[in-house]
Amino acid sequence: MTAWDETFDVVIAGYGFAGAIAAITAHDAGARVLLVEKMSRPGGISVCSGGGIRMAEDADAAFAYLSATCAGTTPEGPLRALARGMTEVEAQVRDLARINDANVLVTKAPGNYPFDGHDRLGYVSVSDIPGFNPNRDIAGASGLRGGARLFKMVSDNVAARAIEVRLGTPAGRVIRDGDQITGLAIGAEERSIRATGGVILACGGFEADDEMKMQYFQGKPVLAAVHAGNTGDGIRMAQAAGADLWHMWHYHGTYGFRHVDPAYPYGIRTPLLPLWTPGLEEEDKDYMKVLAGQRQTIMPWIVVDQDGRRYMNEYPPYVQDTGHRPMEFYEPETQRYPRIPSWLIVDDAGRQLGPMGQAIYNDPAVDFAWSDDNLAEVDLGILGRTDSVDGLAAAIDVDPTVLATTINRWNVAVDAGDDTDFGRRAEGMAPIRTPPFFHAQIWPIVANTQGGPVHDARQRILDPFGKAIPGLYAAGELGSVFGHLYLAGSNLTECFVGGRTAGLEAASEK
Repeated sequence: MTAWDETFDVVIAGYGFAGAIAAITAHDAGARVLLVEKMSRPGGISVCSGGGIRMAEDADAAFAYLSATCAGTTPEGPLRALARGMTEVEAQVRDLARINDANVLVTKAPGNYPFDGHDRLGYVSVSDIPGFNPNRDIAGASGLRGGARLFKMVSDNVAARAIEVRLGTPAGRVIRDGDQITGLAIGAEERSIRATGGVILACGGFEADDEMKMQYFQGKPVLAAVHAGNTGDGIRMAQAAGADLWHMWHYHGTYGFRHVDPAYPYGIRTPLLPLWTPGLEEEDKDYMKVLAGQRQTIMPWIVVDQDGRRYMNEYPPYVQDTGHRPMEFYEPETQRYPRIPSWLIVDDAGRQLGPMGQAIYNDPAVDFAWSDDNLAEVDLGILGRTDSVDGLAAAIDVDPTVLATTINRWNVAVDAGDDTDFGRRAEGMAPIRTPPFFHAQIWPIVANTQGGPVHDARQRILDPFGKAIPGLYAAGELGSVFGHLYLAGSNLTECFVGGRTAGLEAASEK
């Protein structure tokens, strides 16, 4: 028998959106809740998100879209539950917003791909909170700022309920009695905390764990953006309890830069450019551009491999989600990844259009902002500068004839408004003609992972035979439903919908 140090009804690991919503919901259902977070402050990657929560006008339409975007990788039950939650999340946010008079913004926006149901989707976000300035009030965090406003609303709700929160307190392992999960070991001393209702794992993915990325991702290395705390703790705890896993290969990512300082812990993403839906270009609302405060709509660079050739559409419909995928190609003849790293190339006219990098992190030990004109990054050495195409070829060590042919072919495509090679949108193209020329190594960047323990519609974690592990729940990024293509804003929806479901389920078992 376990000697318990303390007893609560519901114990939750991870204080981001999912953990906070689970805590609020369980508390409001009458449970005594403990919320633990291993980092010294809450927020995780939630603070750095865009803050747009995907919502839907119709649950059946949302389900149709989710089914297509998951491509058979996720059972109907969890998708139906998320689709239903997408129709309820606006009311959920408006209820939470009363705590600090947060202004709630609802925006209609199509899905990233023209699947059935794409036109019945939108976002709900927090546009403003009186007296709160994320740039001033959250030190050591750089991101899209919408997530900071949303987290302020959520954390104020946690504080108003006097929910017990313990920061700097890692969850070490779940405790079981027979088949039943009965508690959680926390802290360096591994204090045994009894959970009479259940344990909720809401501690994110594994983007900051190099070994797990090496084992589960096809391309390597993959640099982590945003947060050092997501190291797969919840996945390992769930595995130890007998959980099945899904979607471990799938991550939300793009391409970006490595800082020249080896002590800098994160990859630096290219900036968030407007999303677009194939076949619906005229209907796109560029909501994410507004959300990020982004000025430019043109992507002025191209990407070439280690031989100096283009190999992809640099601006797919959702570059911050799938931009990394063409980089994963492995060449067995040479036993290398010829696209990791690749080279980003831009001319001086493109350099002047706006910042080509965007540092996003939640880390008080980091202080870095990409310059508006990109010249500080030239001085740092992140970007290199040459006066000619031949000089550029020498700088990146490729055949000058191959590189000149690549650039000339690109400029012909720009002039014609037709990228016959890779189908890049004409509206986002810019020539590479005006010296000096700039170059930088780019790498796959993971913002967050989608894999983790399998869960059902009730957020109960399942074993490999589809049986629920009693007393153990997942919420948020930990075991996301998305196993093929991601829907922008939907990980946040999973936090709010899945967190609420997990909180209610665990509280009902207390």
